[in-house]
Amino acid sequence: MLQYMHLKNVGLAPDVRVDWAERINLIAGDNGLGKSFLLDLAWWALTRTWASAVALPAPSAKKATIEYGVKGAGKSTVTVASTFRRADESWPLEAKRPPMPGIVVYIRIDGGFSVWDPARNYWRTDPGRPAAYHFQAPQVWDGLDIKGQRVCEGLERDWVNWQEGRKPQFKVLEDVLRVLSPPSEPLRVGQPQRVFLGEGRERPTLLVGNQTVPVSLASAGVRRVLALAYFLVWAWHEHRAAARLLGKKPVDRFVVLFDEPETHLHPRWQRAILPSVLTAIDTLRGKTGRAPQMLVATHSPLVAASLEPFFDAGQDDLVHLLLRNGQVAIDQGGWATQGDASSWLVSETFGLEQARSVEAEHAIEAAEAFMRGDKPLPAGLDTQAAIHAQLRRLLSAGDEFWPRWLVDTRMINGVDRAGGTA
Repeated sequence: MLQYMHLKNVGLAPDVRVDWAERINLIAGDNGLGKSFLLDLAWWALTRTWASAVALPAPSAKKATIEYGVKGAGKSTVTVASTFRRADESWPLEAKRPPMPGIVVYIRIDGGFSVWDPARNYWRTDPGRPAAYHFQAPQVWDGLDIKGQRVCEGLERDWVNWQEGRKPQFKVLEDVLRVLSPPSEPLRVGQPQRVFLGEGRERPTLLVGNQTVPVSLASAGVRRVLALAYFLVWAWHEHRAAARLLGKKPVDRFVVLFDEPETHLHPRWQRAILPSVLTAIDTLRGKTGRAPQMLVATHSPLVAASLEPFFDAGQDDLVHLLLRNGQVAIDQGGWATQGDASSWLVSETFGLEQARSVEAEHAIEAAEAFMRGDKPLPAGLDTQAAIHAQLRRLLSAGDEFWPRWLVDTRMINGVDRAGGTA
């Protein structure tokens, strides 16, 4: 489990620290402030590998450091520090056995995945040991080779092999798919079938209503959920298989890094995805053991709202990135239940003035200025009649703003404040 990171002269701030909660960490903030960057650094701190490009400090920075704390199988936190070495653009670490955080899965926004396995990647001296497993989006489906060795068959081949061989992985995959999809749209597995002319293999399918749909032709949102389900099952079962070959006890700890889980997903799926991931991990390992640690970067108010029923300030946190005096800062401990997605949109976390279109927001601002008697009013919205016409065009008949406007301007029966008609 990752406990904290302290960055100096790395990223967009000269000195910033984040303390990670032991279960859910919801990372929010505007574009470009470093949410994905934090996930990349968290992956490196947990696994000592990079899932993408190496983090580079600013050229003008004289000294850049990363310090972090990791809690592994033991009870104590291990503090690790690294100073950037410009000669080879690396972050050197002391060559000693690092803490072992558990299975680490990084779900990247580009459709790729990274998996770090304590049995296959942790502190072994054999030269063939991969540091981690990094999948680009096509490799998720087609499989991965490392140094000429086939380490993963990919989603489609594994799915069919598991299904036709009646392997336990397939039953778990079905269960995980069931909990990852909304109750109104369950992902149901169909029978494998040939899809492309001349191809010598069968492909997995889903049942959508009365139709059989090959997963290779499914929507982007469904494919993202399928890939998530597959990698959770693949990482779990491959770890157990490797531990068995090594004669070691498998771990039951998970750390999940998830960049924008709402990508490609309908709102009905957005509000179910994070609770479902927690349930899916319990489906894999049972409900015993420590809850998985999740670091989740999001722009979605529905994702935030989905956590309200079980958010626990004792083990969860909101990590809010914002600009303060021209520099990136991090606020923590500011979680407050908002009640619905619209309220999240206008909360400090997402920062909108109105959960509306820009034009509707401007019309309401002009109406409020008119009611206060402010001068001057915006061009084109500088009369009561113009404002009223714009409100009628942009607001629904049941909008909560209408009573204020109609009562204040005395237009309830079409009569304006001055006694004319609207």
